[in-house]
Amino acid sequence: MVHRKNITDTMMLKSVLKFVFDNIGNPLSSKKISDTMTSLGRKINSRTVEKYLEAFSESYIIYPAKRYNIKGKEYLKSLEKYYIVDIGMRYMLLGSKMMDTGHILENVVYLELFRRGYDVYVGKIDNYEVNFVAQNHKGTIYYQVALTVRDEKTLQRELRPLQAIRDHYPKVILTMDEDPEIQYDGIRRINARDWLLGLTD
Repeated sequence: MVHRKNITDTMMLKSVLKFVFDNIGNPLSSKKISDTMTSLGRKINSRTVEKYLEAFSESYIIYPAKRYNIKGKEYLKSLEKYYIVDIGMRYMLLGSKMMDTGHILENVVYLELFRRGYDVYVGKIDNYEVNFVAQNHKGTIYYQVALTVRDEKTLQRELRPLQAIRDHYPKVILTMDEDPEIQYDGIRRINARDWLLGLTD
């Protein structure tokens, strides 16, 4: 990758990769990354960041997830999210202290949807975000991912984006809560481990 893209500053390349790894599941732009690097004393322009992100994607280190306007049914060009192909690489670069379990679960769900043959996007509906809009030839499924929703405020926060969607495609909340499946006006809340193992669809 370094030779193919003619990258000379490998330390900066590693710094950008660490920043992306530390921000899985967060909306990112090349400008945001370049501004952050510059504020830390490592000056880099946004075009160079774009080149690095492109190199990471082409090398299958990260997958970009574009944003999708659910109401307007159109793809948005700003603030993509990035997910890591191998969580072990994140552990290697950042160490165990940076293990954000909620975002790692989100990353695992993204990879599984991708493995199952879906095109996966980050959904936007009004001022809300839907973690994943998964589309294939059969239709669309909406997913929210949370480590736990046993706290009522957290549950309502995860339900709100799905409740704002007015179509009739399936809507699912995946959590690590060891609870039986529950439905909220047609929105299914199921255990992420069971879903990953194919014990529930």
